[in-house]
Amino acid sequence: MLSVKFDGKDFTLQELAKISRKPKLIVLNVSTFPQAIPDILKSLTKNQMKLNPQQDGTTIYVPTPKVTKEHREILSKNAKSFYVKCCDNVRQVRNKQIKAVKQKEKLAKDLVFRIESYIDILSHQYTNKAEQMLETKQKELLGDSE
Repeated sequence: MLSVKFDGKDFTLQELAKISRKPKLIVLNVSTFPQAIPDILKSLTKNQMKLNPQQDGTTIYVPTPKVTKEHREILSKNAKSFYVKCCDNVRQVRNKQIKAVKQKEKLAKDLVFRIESYIDILSHQYTNKAEQMLETKQKELLGDSE
């Protein structure tokens, strides 16, 4: 979702323009809010997608760049780094919760053990789900060659 700052407020691009897609082009019809065209152009050029919008009246044409193998490899590496961050966050939450359970004084030791094992199971489930998502995304980006 692309955010556009218009009249001091943030809007999504879909709120300001009618978006249609062609094979190698995205067409934005901004006839309902023509005064937002400069802000939309600024948002399109300043984002990280490296787009080059062209304006023709109240219509903005955005050519979509072809995704190269190098770009897909970079996206795959980014997905891997997000996976690592996710695993670290899950581990931090797990450790924090286990520490909180151990600090409870009135809990029986067997109950503490069961709670710890339940927290471990949950953390492993989330880590496995993140790993499955990573594998799916990498296959989607790089194909089945790896």
